[in-house]
Amino acid sequence: MFTITSTVQNAYGIHCRPAGVITKAVQGYKGKIEIKEADGNVANPASVLSLLSLGLTCGDRVTITVDGPDEEAIANKLATLIASHFDFEK
Repeated sequence: MFTITSTVQNAYGIHCRPAGVITKAVQGYKGKIEIKEADGNVANPASVLSLLSLGLTCGDRVTITVDGPDEEAIANKLATLIASHFDFEK
């Protein structure tokens, strides 16, 4: 199991388009992934709706936990995506 934290940097937070990019990045992953926000709510990044349910806005910190093959690489990839300044608006 590997855990890392990341901070949302996108000015509009994690809305539909960034959530879609994140979901696509983990599509087909055979292990378990969770993204947990400060209030304790947990999302599965393989689901756009699950990610959107967190209501992540710019500056929110999340904890990413990955358990499975290549867990460190997948966690780092997700942390980088969450911290991305996406070039599309809301």
